[in-house]
Amino acid sequence: MAAVSRGASAKWISRKMLKVPVESVTDLKTCSTEIIEGVACVELPAFTEETVESPMSALTGNLLKSWKSSRDNFNKVAIPRRAGVSITAAVLLTAFLVALPALGSAQTPPAAIDTVLVVGDSLSAEYGLKRGTGWVPLLDRQLAEDNKHVKVVNASISGDTTSGGRSRLAPLLALHKPTVVVIELGGNDALRGLPLDMTEKNISAMTQASKKAGAKVLILGMQVPPNYGGAYGATFSGLFAKVAKAEKVSLVPFFLKGIADVADADSRFQADRIHPNEQQQAAMLANVWPELKKLLK
Repeated sequence: MAAVSRGASAKWISRKMLKVPVESVTDLKTCSTEIIEGVACVELPAFTEETVESPMSALTGNLLKSWKSSRDNFNKVAIPRRAGVSITAAVLLTAFLVALPALGSAQTPPAAIDTVLVVGDSLSAEYGLKRGTGWVPLLDRQLAEDNKHVKVVNASISGDTTSGGRSRLAPLLALHKPTVVVIELGGNDALRGLPLDMTEKNISAMTQASKKAGAKVLILGMQVPPNYGGAYGATFSGLFAKVAKAEKVSLVPFFLKGIADVADADSRFQADRIHPNEQQQAAMLANVWPELKKLLK
């Protein structure tokens, strides 16, 4: 769920050993396809188990030796060939093609070393937005641009409450084993008038479960507009900071800062006046990124 603009009638809440099949290289022969009469082949030195099990640097060295040996053997044999065509070049090309799989595997991108799990509501589930334009997909791109090998899992559900998030957190932690858990819930609790002490207990329980699973936690705080009443608004916005302080975890005091608390807030929301529009997703990420970045170091 989300927050609606101030003054609106609607409410807002806010290098591993190289493995090559032995049978694919032990009987390898190199042939020139550029010979006019007959076919001339040169048998390359056989690869041994040691060669096959060696790192790529050893394989490359053996290939170079094979190339030189093949070149010398070809130079001793008079073979008809087309003008301007090098038999040695054909040998080198064949050997290079043999090495290509190894070269390709050496350039495989490293696997993700961290996982960020976002557990939120419609603010994080791209409600009313084109897929891939919400702040969570933008986070994924930000991490890629910063060359951080981090996997982002968006487990947000529109309309979810802290009770819903709490009930589904355990299997998410077991499945994804996150490094960081971002908790973006609570807005729907206030919209539904649920007891705020229950909201606080739920966020606290989610934080504790995440920490027990070995994850760091970032809580995204929310606020309600003044028409909710001063006492209610202070209690609601304060509970996020209260849990963060008690559990010693990171906090973004107001997730929609600079969006819902500005004079022209109406223009920053969708037609429902509850969910920020596509243009505000970068600002939402900007509110989260400074704190989240610290947890990924």
